[in-house]
Amino acid sequence: MSVRKRTWTNQDGAKGQAWVAEYTDHEGKRRLRTFETKQEADSFHVGVTGELRAGTHVPDSQSVTVAAAGRLWLKRCEADGLEQSTVDYYQQHLDRHIIPVIGAVKLSRLTMPMLTTFQDKLRELGRSPTMVRKVRISLGALLADAQRRGLVGQNVVHALPRSLRGKEARAAARQKGKLKVGVDIPSPDEIRAIIAAVSYGGGDSDGRCPLLLSAIFTGLRISELRGLRWDDVNLKRSELHVRQRADRYNKIGPLKSVAGERVVPLPPTLVSTLRKWKLACPNSELGLVFPAADGSVESYVNITRHALVPTLLAAGVTVAALDEHGKPSKDDDGKPIIAAKYGWHSLRHFYASWCINRKVDGGLELPPKLVQQRMGHASIAITMDVYGHLFPSGDDGAELAAAERAFL
Repeated sequence: MSVRKRTWTNQDGAKGQAWVAEYTDHEGKRRLRTFETKQEADSFHVGVTGELRAGTHVPDSQSVTVAAAGRLWLKRCEADGLEQSTVDYYQQHLDRHIIPVIGAVKLSRLTMPMLTTFQDKLRELGRSPTMVRKVRISLGALLADAQRRGLVGQNVVHALPRSLRGKEARAAARQKGKLKVGVDIPSPDEIRAIIAAVSYGGGDSDGRCPLLLSAIFTGLRISELRGLRWDDVNLKRSELHVRQRADRYNKIGPLKSVAGERVVPLPPTLVSTLRKWKLACPNSELGLVFPAADGSVESYVNITRHALVPTLLAAGVTVAALDEHGKPSKDDDGKPIIAAKYGWHSLRHFYASWCINRKVDGGLELPPKLVQQRMGHASIAITMDVYGHLFPSGDDGAELAAAERAFL
């Protein structure tokens, strides 16, 4: 294996040169790769030497483009039985971010510098740090699948230093910021207004009242509420079991993680509301607590449009709707357009804050581990990363003064 300089004379008499890396692959075939600089050729030489020793080298002629590998990856995801929403999520990353930038590049030619350039290009196109990181993770999964198929020797995404990946994750977290009451989490007064609007606005007959109260006082994800069965609600013991969910395509399936299967206690008001709703609830072959009028799984769009949004508008929990330029939208008469301030996940955030808040402030004051279990988080780290700043602290000034006196 060697790196040598090649020179030639063009038809116009101009001199040309390139650097050639020559090697013999594991099948005994002679291979050549040409580079503009000696540094690139030497770098390739070192990489190929390692791949040949490890038995992972894939020549250009046997490699495929990133786009072709992406299509193979999506087929495997479907064959493995991943949820359709997850496959669609990967499809979006592939079609919107990966293929337009590096889709024509062969896997064997992907390098660490090219990965850096790829991420820089995504940022230039206006992608947020969080989106860039998510797309890179999808690219890493694509390359891992190609590696298993023998289409590429190295996964450049997984070769990134952990310190760099951690730094980017922290930068994305800083941009997102901490959850704020009144911005990301409904305030207690806003929750009271929502409850009043749904309780006295005729929400019992169409299920809005039990649905909104369940979202507020159980913290279930909207997919879990849409998939909740009466068999999993024990009104005598004032608790419900989370065992399944409904995806965006209205398909009932398992929870996304083992930790999602949990038992959630019900407050008295919600128990009473659910007792009344059970008598009026549409018949459902699936035994759902919040079905559509025909007993099937209620779609996310309908349950948002007909339950959440009207209730928040009636409660006055609103914000000005913004146009594509981030400015307040106005109707044809020049009046500001008002929109619902929160989504379903914000009600889940409220439940977490209610579990965390002190009892003297109307909260449950639960320890972090119990909050994790109630929320169905896979680890305590997730709970603390998202809600750690909400946990009450003691009187730091008094504690410092006492410690100082004891020390001195």
